[in-house]
Amino acid sequence: METALLQHADLTDGESKVYLALLELGASTTGPIVDKSGVARSIIYQILERLMEKGLVSFITKQKTKYYQAATPTKLLEYMDQRANTLADHRKKVEAAIPQLLLKQASAAKTQATVYTGFKGIRTAHEHLYDKLGKGDEWVYLGVPIFQPEEQHAYWKKDHIRRVREGITFRALFNKGVDAKTLKNRNSYKDGVTKVMDSDIQTPAMFLMYADTVVIILQDPEAIAVEIVNKHIADSFKAYFEEFWKRSTQ
Repeated sequence: METALLQHADLTDGESKVYLALLELGASTTGPIVDKSGVARSIIYQILERLMEKGLVSFITKQKTKYYQAATPTKLLEYMDQRANTLADHRKKVEAAIPQLLLKQASAAKTQATVYTGFKGIRTAHEHLYDKLGKGDEWVYLGVPIFQPEEQHAYWKKDHIRRVREGITFRALFNKGVDAKTLKNRNSYKDGVTKVMDSDIQTPAMFLMYADTVVIILQDPEAIAVEIVNKHIADSFKAYFEEFWKRSTQ
């Protein structure tokens, strides 16, 4: 039990046994320490050296023979305090380096691109956002076409219910000419805003952006989605969205 207790002070099993043996023996040569602690004779000097580095053991020399003795148990607390201060200092250094480490990770990350076909494929690509987003996060759509197949309208309505349930927000920009009924429906859901783009651009492609992902979606004449996972690319598309969003007033 005492050995296990000393391990809470960051001592190894062998160090704990040797320290406890020295507490009972007093000043001693290595022979009795080995017998009392039960550690191997081949490693006794290594253990004693580590304990001396920690300030928990010292020695004196008598007639060319070393006698080791344990420091007072209160030294254990001093050692733990010193260890805690060292760890705190190391933590500050690591914390300061985190931004650089993240940049290294980002630069090493490879772009992933996946193509999905058909309306089921589009839905699969869209629903990947639920793997990365949680309560308070947001996804945005840019350039939603004025025409969508009815089955897709039904799907988006169900998806908004799921989005609300999971606490995710959204913003969307439709192309000019979208009917008032569709716009009203999209704005009827909690934590979401839909507007009409202040631009005459008409394209069947729309763009979904969230986290580190952008999805390019076409529903007509062919249903297809291209999912690109790359933070820099996603941020670039998001910047375009924000610019169009500022210009849109409806």
